[in-house]
Amino acid sequence: MIEPQNCAQAIASHTPIDPAEAESIVATLAFLDEHDRCWQRDNYVGHLTASAWVVNAAKSHVLLTHHRKFNYWLQLGGHVDEEDGSLLAAALREAREESGIQAIEPLQTTIFDIGHHPINTAKEPPHVHYDIRFLLVAKTMDFVMSEESNDLAWVPLGEVATVSSSAALRRMAQKLC
Repeated sequence: MIEPQNCAQAIASHTPIDPAEAESIVATLAFLDEHDRCWQRDNYVGHLTASAWVVNAAKSHVLLTHHRKFNYWLQLGGHVDEEDGSLLAAALREAREESGIQAIEPLQTTIFDIGHHPINTAKEPPHVHYDIRFLLVAKTMDFVMSEESNDLAWVPLGEVATVSSSAALRRMAQKLC
């Protein structure tokens, strides 16, 4: 089970690179301080999610998904399951499930990036995802698309801004360029 206190310590020790990431850290810590059920999917105030910034071995490309539900490009990732044990374990599981690549491992075990964003879908009440992102490497570039995606693509880091207007995706690419 993921402990909010352990998450809060890891989040508080993360150094943001821009005001948006700093704001996400403050918002995420406030959320954790107010909610014990921090990762449970049925907490419709919000919940922690775990994402994977998956790069190839050369660290020149990132694997992005054109998400079926949201209809835009983003990093792999999603909800935390009770058996995950940690946010990093959840990010690894999500990356493997969504890409079909089993040979994925952490490049670092600390948090790579933090973001938060509202979720508004027809199937659930509006809530916030407090997204904790990890830097992972895929040992192969051969992927298998899951039903969660319209498409998967290895995007050169320098071209991330051409496929998405997301400031968070641009920020993560910038961290490696």
